[in-house]
Amino acid sequence: MVSSEIKNFGVMGYPVGHSLSPQMYKAAFEAAGFINYNYIPLQVHAGKLFMAVEAIKGLDFRGVNVTIPHKTTISKYLDAIDADALVIGAVNTVVNDGGMLTGYNTDVSGFLMALAEANFLPEGCNAVMLGAGGAARAVLWGLCKKRAECITIGARNPQKAQALANDFLQYGHVESFDWNSDEFKEIIQTADILINTTPLGMYPLVDDMPPVDLKLLPEGALVYDIIYNPIETKLLRTARELGYPTLDGLSMLLLQGQEAYRLYTGELPDMEIMTKTLKKILAQK
Repeated sequence: MVSSEIKNFGVMGYPVGHSLSPQMYKAAFEAAGFINYNYIPLQVHAGKLFMAVEAIKGLDFRGVNVTIPHKTTISKYLDAIDADALVIGAVNTVVNDGGMLTGYNTDVSGFLMALAEANFLPEGCNAVMLGAGGAARAVLWGLCKKRAECITIGARNPQKAQALANDFLQYGHVESFDWNSDEFKEIIQTADILINTTPLGMYPLVDDMPPVDLKLLPEGALVYDIIYNPIETKLLRTARELGYPTLDGLSMLLLQGQEAYRLYTGELPDMEIMTKTLKKILAQK
């Protein structure tokens, strides 16, 4: 059904030119017949975030996606925060209901839905997570929500990893180690899933990967890299060549986008169109 109603959406960050969101959402809106739905990249400097949030109301934007460096700082300018975003401490989607701005974090639902599509159930599993940055928080909360038995954080910076673990101790069994330590290498040998949340291997540094010996993983352990550019990172390629099942970050990107689209419109997008659009863009990079 074609709709002539005008609605504005956007992605807010700095820089923002690299974002794939405009192409992804425009393709979904067009496929749904929302011919006057506009999706605009909004470059916002950190010092102007408050003004940008007020402009969402003034310009009657229905919603915006939020990316670096505003995910953690935008919350103080919003009227309400969803429970997931509150625990994670980051907002990546804002919905405007008549001037009432609510912040959500759709990364956690995208992460968990991607696991479900891969037929991996986190409940009762031993999960090993690489990295302790912003992306790790949504992954860690998703594992806690689904009651993973034990979650181990391995990172370059042990202090940062311990601080992250401390934030989530009330939600599950979370521990942290230097990823070069002997203790961490022992834990890898019992992992049901290994998840990379670091940017190591992301375009253009595609020859990088976290310093982990994948041969230590038990047979059948799932190797999951939330990076989506390239779709198959060096980590995933190495895991595949060793015979481990793998999961790339494109599914998480698409499924968190699906959830944001649902929050914006009350409907589900054409995932086939969104997938084709992203794959076409990534193939050109």
